[in-house]
Amino acid sequence: MLAGKNILLIIGGGIAAYKVLELIRLLGKSGAKVVPVMTHAAEEFVTPLSVSALAGQPVRSALFNLEDEAEMGHIQLTRDADLVVVAPATADLMAKMAQGLANDMASTLLIARNKPVLLAPAMNVAMWENPATKRNVDTLRGDGCHFVGPDEGDMACGEFGFGRMAEPAEILAAIDAHFAVGPLKGKRVLVTSGPTHEPIDPVRYIANRSSGLQGAEIARALVGLGAEVVFVTGPATAARPIGAEVIEVETALEMAAAVEAAGALDAAIFAAAVADWRVASASESKLKKVAGKGLPELELVENPDILATVSQRKNGRPALVVGFAAETNDVLENATAKRKRKGCDWILANDVGGDRGVMGGPDNQVVLISENGAETWPWMSKRQVAEALAIKISEALT
Repeated sequence: MLAGKNILLIIGGGIAAYKVLELIRLLGKSGAKVVPVMTHAAEEFVTPLSVSALAGQPVRSALFNLEDEAEMGHIQLTRDADLVVVAPATADLMAKMAQGLANDMASTLLIARNKPVLLAPAMNVAMWENPATKRNVDTLRGDGCHFVGPDEGDMACGEFGFGRMAEPAEILAAIDAHFAVGPLKGKRVLVTSGPTHEPIDPVRYIANRSSGLQGAEIARALVGLGAEVVFVTGPATAARPIGAEVIEVETALEMAAAVEAAGALDAAIFAAAVADWRVASASESKLKKVAGKGLPELELVENPDILATVSQRKNGRPALVVGFAAETNDVLENATAKRKRKGCDWILANDVGGDRGVMGGPDNQVVLISENGAETWPWMSKRQVAEALAIKISEALT
């Protein structure tokens, strides 16, 4: 799929730059041509000689190079590229992109580009969670940039959290997905997945048994059909789908905000098991059991109805909105009523009661309910359910 593709690879200055050597090797093995550009900071972590040897191309880093720039070579680099990949995309590089700064070769290429951009962020967890970085990421998403990662894990600084650059194989899969040719090519689809955790105090929360597997499989199947997938997931145990833009959240309020920030969509599939309620005022310290004082009083308030909000949008509603109904009794009746109440196009109903093992298990049986009636599917693996649903979504959107 990548044979003959021209990848303009901009390498930012961060410890994760060492992973880019493996990415270049994988891209070359896939048949892509890699044109490397390094910031001066990147040269502190990996050598231009190593990058050039693996890419088979000279490294570009100097904006004011008389030989390279005699014919505005930096402009030509972006014109020749099929995709611009920034890895690691440091906080500094993303800030420059968001603000439109152009004071070195990398930032000038990024503002002069007329090709799609894929960013693989890498930074300390506090930097990733900084409000300024969040604003910059939102701006870049709004400008049409694509993201892969960051992942959660241990960092070189000794801290733990989100900020690790995606592994080279993940970045390669995201590049593959960008060039994928399928019936959903050019379609932007949102998938929510997993449970939400609603805090009671710093150590307790309200949750459910969702593993996030069904949502992850749906996202994976949609990527396979060529869709650009935004995957918003709560703290689920299922592996994240490679090739999708993954946004990690914890609470229903965070999930609602992520869905709102996703921008224009062709379809939205709400497979997440969002908690209906949250504690009005979560305690900042652990609630203690005190003899003779009885149970603590917890005031619950309703969480936002994400499915209904998107389904009932006056402007910018996706062409197809799909919900899920996890029921323990009167499955068909309850799910049919839910579809009408929420205003979505389809509802996938499933019976999660008793010992069926649907919630958290590998298999599922669903009933697809639309304005045309109910269609009962047989017991299948969640991957098979996802593949069948992806085909139906493709037929509806194309």
